Amino acid sequence: MCLGQVGNLVPHMVVQAIMAQHLMPLWGLSAGQAGFMASAYAFGYMLAVPVLATLTDRIDARRILIAGTLVSMAATLAFPLVAHDLVTASLVWGMAGLGFAGAYMPGLKALTDRLGAGDVSRSVTLYTSSFSLGVALSFLVAQVVADRLGWQAAFYITGLGPAVMLAVAVLMRPVPPAPRAGPAFDFKAVFGNRPALGYILGYGAHCFELYAVRTWLVAFWGFVTASHDGAVPVGAITISVLFSLLSMPASILGNEAAIRFGRHRAIGLVQAASGVIGLAIGFAAGAPPWLLLILILLHAVTIPADSGALTSGMAAAATPHARGATMAVHSTIGFGLSALGGWSFGLALDAAGGPANPLAWQAGFSLLGAAILLGPVALWWSRTRSGAHPS
Repeated sequence: MCLGQVGNLVPHMVVQAIMAQHLMPLWGLSAGQAGFMASAYAFGYMLAVPVLATLTDRIDARRILIAGTLVSMAATLAFPLVAHDLVTASLVWGMAGLGFAGAYMPGLKALTDRLGAGDVSRSVTLYTSSFSLGVALSFLVAQVVADRLGWQAAFYITGLGPAVMLAVAVLMRPVPPAPRAGPAFDFKAVFGNRPALGYILGYGAHCFELYAVRTWLVAFWGFVTASHDGAVPVGAITISVLFSLLSMPASILGNEAAIRFGRHRAIGLVQAASGVIGLAIGFAAGAPPWLLLILILLHAVTIPADSGALTSGMAAAATPHARGATMAVHSTIGFGLSALGGWSFGLALDAAGGPANPLAWQAGFSLLGAAILLGPVALWWSRTRSGAHPS
């Protein structure tokens, strides 16, 4: 399943990876418009996942996984043929995100349905952390192919990646969920579960920060490179891949720390550290490239270190018969705020003078620093309102 997810994620960052160099100048897009285009994927995901993930409580998640993977693959391959401006690009990229909504959380449900209770926490963390490996591969393949063969080829090549998940899903044994009566979406079991809601809201803060940085990292390093006449220690391809690769061990180690020291405590410390580092990057936008490289790599560790702990905490706290619905809310809020993160960062850049202005990057990273600090507040809220102890 982890290998399949990596394949499904090969197209995931292709727009973000090439938009600053290829798509923004091609279509004359502002930072806010480019942020909206990139975020269309997350908007499409957000619209579809409440239905698709909730259905996994009723039918075998494997069937939804196959259908979603096919849609995401088809939309990615269609992008160069259909997209010719902001509107068409946003629509087709939103369709790719809609397909991924049938692949990511339904894939997680398909995995947990086939695991014993003692295997869930670490397996969920490995699944979620493999997201970062797929993103790293997406950044690498998209930029290399676009530079050598053109931006259209980047979509054609990355669009073949989901075939790996199709093979995995077809070979997976059927495990239909137990029949149950009642509404398809049990609102009380999800929104009345405050411990699970705390993790969901914390995950939303995490996603806002993560998606914004992934959307604008290549453009930010392009700004740094231009500001220092190309005298930077690494190129944009290297820094985007390194950033993504560090996410996988960071997420695994973050979950291990949560198991050892308590989820709420570990998540709160990680998110506070991430907010501070994000602010430091913004205020140091004009600093020497080696200092910014160190700060970005530190950020690459703190941003994803809470991901596995948040998702496994949500899965553990979910009401058993409504786990699919709880995952749907978790993913809807996460990707909804992901979309707002990438778009809001672009709007902040435009409002503060544009991507060529150091103050614009200070504004963007300050927005992220403030947003991620809402995560610990959400966990505190869920604990005090529910009377639960940190777990």
